This record gives sequence, C-alpha cells and structure tokens, in this order.
Amino acid sequence: MKLQEIMSYNTFVVVGDTIKDGKYAKEIKEKLISKGYNVFCVHKELKSINDIEEEIDIIDLCINPVLGLNYLKECNKIFKCVLIQPGAESEELINYLKDNDIDYLEGCALVGLSLYKR
Repeated sequence: MKLQEIMSYNTFVVVGDTIKDGKYAKEIKEKLISKGYNVFCVHKELKSINDIEEEIDIIDLCINPVLGLNYLKECNKIFKCVLIQPGAESEELINYLKDNDIDYLEGCALVGLSLYKR
C-alpha cells in the first residue's frame, strides 16, 4: 500500500507515547485528529489494540520495534495496513509482517498529512 492510499483511510491506531510532549506519536495523534481522522492511542492510553471496539484501518507504529512487534503479535483485530514510522522498524518486525502476509509501509504519517488532502 502506498502512503497516499493509507492517508485516505479514516481510523488510525497510533502505537506509542501519545501523551508526552516532544514525542512523535503525540504529534502524529494531534495532527491526525486536527485533520478529522478517527484516532485511537495504544501504549500510554489504551493497553492493547484489542481494546478498540471500532473497526481499524491503519496501525501506525511510533514505538520501539520490540514493543511494536509485541502489540502486533497479540492483536486479534482486522486492519488494512501497518505504517512503520522511521525508527520503529526492525528486521524481526518486517519478517513477522511478511511471514503473516500483513500489508505494511515504512513511511511517515506527518509527511502523508502534508502531501495528501482528504
């Protein structure tokens, strides 16, 4: 999936520290919300992706790759794609996504928000 298509979806799960100032996860959360996206936050706010009752479009990993992989491994929810922010990638994470036929893109939601209008 390409970044433009990812940004056309509505419901994002931002996985990372969405509370602390200066964290990219918080900035991404705030900008997605300001652009009208439906946003859920996992790690500091919700404890699991499975805690989200609504349908999910995109899981946006803004977290240490080991933790991101753990969240994905425990996830029972259906979603369309994983967006992996710079610094949240690892060989183990990419191999897991490939082995489980999970669509993913290494990219930046902030770039997507600046380039593509909804």
